Amino acid sequence: MTTLTRPRRVPVRAGRVSLRLHPRSFVVGAVLLLVALGMALVNLSSGDLPVAVPDVLRSLAGHGDAGTDFIVYELRLPRVLVTLLVGAALGASGTIFQSLTRNPLGSPDFVGLTFGAATGALVVMLVIGGGGVQVAVGAIVGCLLTAVGIYLLAFRRGIQPFRLVLMGVGVSALLEAANSYLIYKARLDEALAAQVWMIGSVNGRTWTHVTIVAGAVAVFLPVTLYYGRHLSMLALGDEIAVLHGVPVERSRGVLALSAVGLSAGATAAAGPIAFVALAAGPLAARLTRSPNAGI
Repeated sequence: MTTLTRPRRVPVRAGRVSLRLHPRSFVVGAVLLLVALGMALVNLSSGDLPVAVPDVLRSLAGHGDAGTDFIVYELRLPRVLVTLLVGAALGASGTIFQSLTRNPLGSPDFVGLTFGAATGALVVMLVIGGGGVQVAVGAIVGCLLTAVGIYLLAFRRGIQPFRLVLMGVGVSALLEAANSYLIYKARLDEALAAQVWMIGSVNGRTWTHVTIVAGAVAVFLPVTLYYGRHLSMLALGDEIAVLHGVPVERSRGVLALSAVGLSAGATAAAGPIAFVALAAGPLAARLTRSPNAGI
């Protein structure tokens, strides 16, 4: 017989600010951050035009030559930053949805948000004929409209997690069919470009894409960290959460809006990259031995 134990937390106080630090989560987070920075440095130094790591570091410090600065700042650094920011955005978004729906499959991939973003982008690419920033805006609008539609379909005297997931799965199937139809009716060159975008990639990303996803992370991630402390109580049910003083409807609404915003920004910058939002939360919980991902 096994028993579940709560992870040990250490109180940290600095003036009027008081935090509860989970040592294992802190260590795991620090290690993963170092690994991510190491991989980023490898990506900045490797490619068709290899650049030595010391030269990359000198360029980042502002002491590189013109050729190295162009390779690092214009060709590779935007791609690396988009990768890191999209991973953070999708990881937080997936964890929020899985917690709110109390379902390990309740990520943006399965509830239709990424398909909605893809529909918005495809409409801009194949119907309107736009590109670049217009595609990113279309993806954001498509994601937001899909979120509103799923909410309205699932709302019936409140929102139940199972209804939200079921409606999301149904809407995602419809949107996937619509996306396939749009690609089928397009010209060959447009269809190939759209299919490449549908796969999701960070290749060829520019500082514009960095700005899009960085803006989403800067706005919604702090809100997620603040209201994320209520996720554990919300997972136990509305009645228990209310008894512990949690503003249930406000917390759920703010967290859902933040998750949608993070997912929209990430999809607009890198396309509908699958499984990151689905796997990030459970992996973080397993590594930290925490009942949730520690948001």
